[in-house]
Amino acid sequence: MSIDQSHGHPGSDVATTSEGGLPERFENPGLEPHRHRMADVDPKAAKRAERQVAALFGLSTLGTILLIVAYYAVSIEGDSWAEIARQLRISTTLLGVGLALATFGIGAGAVHWAKTLMPDEERIELRHPMRGTDEDREDALAILREGSAEAGVGRRPLIRNSLLAALVPLTVGPPIVLLRDTGPLPGNDLSTTFWKQGMALVHDPITDETGRKIKPEDLTIGSVVHVLPEGIQDAEHELDEIAKAAVLLIRLNPDDLDETSRAGSYEGIVAYSKICTHMGCPVALYEQQTHHLLCPCHQSTFDLKQNCKVIFGPAKRPLPQLAITVDDAGYLVAKSPFTEAAGPSFWERG
Repeated sequence: MSIDQSHGHPGSDVATTSEGGLPERFENPGLEPHRHRMADVDPKAAKRAERQVAALFGLSTLGTILLIVAYYAVSIEGDSWAEIARQLRISTTLLGVGLALATFGIGAGAVHWAKTLMPDEERIELRHPMRGTDEDREDALAILREGSAEAGVGRRPLIRNSLLAALVPLTVGPPIVLLRDTGPLPGNDLSTTFWKQGMALVHDPITDETGRKIKPEDLTIGSVVHVLPEGIQDAEHELDEIAKAAVLLIRLNPDDLDETSRAGSYEGIVAYSKICTHMGCPVALYEQQTHHLLCPCHQSTFDLKQNCKVIFGPAKRPLPQLAITVDDAGYLVAKSPFTEAAGPSFWERG
């Protein structure tokens, strides 16, 4: 088979067979002439680039300092929701800016270092068997060592030191400062709520400032009321307690309830935790005809007639029932706290 140089179009240097068809080899196109960077030929430009890299690493250090200072300087507290929201917005903004500067400074500095100061040479090596000889492997290691040396870590102490000064605060400071806020351990807090025996059921004090108590005659069959324990607005951590203690109070025909549900009810009035046992969403949709409670987030469905048994969806546990009765004045009160933890399951739930 003879070989000739057939040019299918101008500028192509492809070796093909005389009969046409696929090429058997391609001419080596070579490399474009190497273009040196300013830092390669001008020591002043190299020094300037080095200072720029160090400045970016310094920016990262300042960002880490800002993050830590903002965490302690901005307190999330106040006498009103608006004040708490304003402080939370300031804190979040400063933490975000600090973390962004900390990570951007290191990333941009590393990129600028690589593009301006690290070796910029094209090298060609013919393909060889995957497993080279021992001499080739030693040569490869030598090249890696040479590349490490040429990167300038040892010869450019300003970059090395500023990089360390940026990395150490970023990798040590934020984890210590931010992760420590995940404590203290919750103890038994996840298993208990604000409800106590004899505690009155009242309308939500957030929507009803008087927090009115409730009598059985206030409810008709099909009525649904969002209730909380009396005095919860005075708790040390009000929002945390509300998140666990929210209850739906619903009146049904007593004959519709099974024996388990009826034991904790009063004249057909039942009280169940409003917190879905799947992911903690508020279970607030009530189908009066079927007596089903639905979670709007993931469609878990609970049957009020069967002690809020799960009949559909991803929830695995029934909604805990709050056993109720009336006090001497005729107001609905808790007969006992929840007998199990309200809300989603957790690792050590008893």
